[in-house]
Amino acid sequence: MKGNKKKKKKYHFTNDLYVLLVILHLFVGVGIFYIPLFSKLYFTIVCFYFIGKVILSPTRSKTMWVLFGCAYIAAAESLFRMTGGGLFYEFSKYYIILLVLIGMFFTGVSNKSYPYFIYFILLVPSVLVASTTLGYDLNFRKSIAFVLSGPVCLGASALYCYDKKLTQEQLLQILACMTFPVLSMMVYLFLYNPSIKEVLNDTGSNFAASGGFGPNQVSTLLGLGMVALTVRFFFKSPSVFLKVFNLILLALVSFRALVTFSRGGVITAAMMVVGFLVVLYGRSNFKRRQHIKGSLILLCIGVAITWIVSANQTDGLIENRYTNKDATGREKEDLSTGRLGLFEQEFEGFLRHPFLGVGASGMKQIRLEEEGEIIASHNEVSRLLSEHGMFGVIILCLLIVTPLAFRTRHQGNMLFYSFLIFWFATINHSAMRIAAPGFIYGLSLLHITHEKKRPVSRKQLIEQ
Repeated sequence: MKGNKKKKKKYHFTNDLYVLLVILHLFVGVGIFYIPLFSKLYFTIVCFYFIGKVILSPTRSKTMWVLFGCAYIAAAESLFRMTGGGLFYEFSKYYIILLVLIGMFFTGVSNKSYPYFIYFILLVPSVLVASTTLGYDLNFRKSIAFVLSGPVCLGASALYCYDKKLTQEQLLQILACMTFPVLSMMVYLFLYNPSIKEVLNDTGSNFAASGGFGPNQVSTLLGLGMVALTVRFFFKSPSVFLKVFNLILLALVSFRALVTFSRGGVITAAMMVVGFLVVLYGRSNFKRRQHIKGSLILLCIGVAITWIVSANQTDGLIENRYTNKDATGREKEDLSTGRLGLFEQEFEGFLRHPFLGVGASGMKQIRLEEEGEIIASHNEVSRLLSEHGMFGVIILCLLIVTPLAFRTRHQGNMLFYSFLIFWFATINHSAMRIAAPGFIYGLSLLHITHEKKRPVSRKQLIEQ
C-alpha cells in the first residue's frame, strides 16, 4: 500500500511540474514580446543550462539531458530566429551537433550504427565537386555550411540515438520539452498579431501572422507542438483538468498554425497524429480502446471548434487555402506554390550529372547563371539527387531502410512512424531549413522499453 502511495505521489508531481513549466513558458512569451533583449537572455540561459546539465549530470542521466537539450533547441529555433535571440541563423543545428558530440564522448555510440558512418562518407564527394564548380558570387564556406548543416545534424542525431535505451515515460518527457518553447512562440504570435483579419489580403502564406518570419518554418514547429500536445492528451492526462488544460493549449497552438496559411506544417502534424493513433489503438486492449474512443471524441470536438474559429477569423479564406483556391474562390493552377518547378529543375540536374551530381549548392549556382537569382531548394529529396548524384540515391535509400530495419527488431516506440512521417514530409516541403527534421529522425532510432511492474513482496501483502 505504501509503495502504491509513493508511486502515485511521484506521478502527480510529474504532472504538476509540467503545468508549472507550461505557465512559466507562457510568461516567457510575454517577456520576449514586451522586454527588449529578453530573447537574447532567454537564449543564453537555455544554451548554458543544457550544456551544464549534460556535463555535470551523472553518466546514467547524460543521454536524457542530451535529448532534452536537443529537443528544446530544435523546437525553439523559429522563436529565436524571429526575435533575434539566437547567436546566428544556423545556430540550432550546430548546438544539437555539439550536444550529441558531448554525449558521444561520455556514453559512446552503438556498434550497429555503422550505416550512419557510411552516410557521412557519402556526403564528402559533393563538397569536392562544389570546390571546383561554385562561382565567386557564392561564398564557398557559407554555401557548403548552409546546405550540409542540416544533413550533418541528422547524421549526428541518428548516430547518437541509434539503439539508445529509453522508457516510454522518458520519451514523453522529451516531447514535453519540445512543447514548452512552442507555447512561448504561440503567446508571442498572439501578442505580435492579435487580429488576423487586419493582415489578410489573400490565401498565400502570411508573414505578419507568423511573427514577421517564414510561415513555413513557424507552421512546421507549431505542427510539432500540436503532435506533442496530442500525445500528452492521450497518454498523460488522467484527470479532467489535465485533459481540458492540454486540449485548450492544443486548440491555441493549432489556431496559430492554421492562420500562418502555410499548409505543410499542419498537414504533416495531421499525418503524424493519425500514425500515432493507429499504432496506439492497434496495440491497446478492449478497456484501453474505450478510453481512446472517449478521448478521440473530445479531440474531434476541439478540432472542429478550432477550425470554425479559424474560418470565422479569416473570413473563410482558410477554407480556400486548404482547397487550393485564391481569395475570390477560383482554383489555383499550381498546388505546390512553385515548388514543383524547383523539383523538376533539380531532377534535370540529376539527369545531366547522374554520377557525382552538381555538388553542394550547385543548383543555386545553376539558377544564378540561368535565371540571375539565388533560389534555395524546398525539397531535400530532389536536392540530394541533383547535388550528390548516385551517392544521393544511396543516401536516400540508407535513410529510409535503416530505421525500418531497426523497427523489425525493436517495436516499442509507438511514435516511430510519426517521427519518420515528420522527417520525410518536412524535407519535402521545407528541405532542412530547420534542425527539427534531422533531430526527430534520430528519435525514431531510440530503443523504447516498457517498465515492468515490480512484483508485490510478501511484506507488502501482509501490510495490505
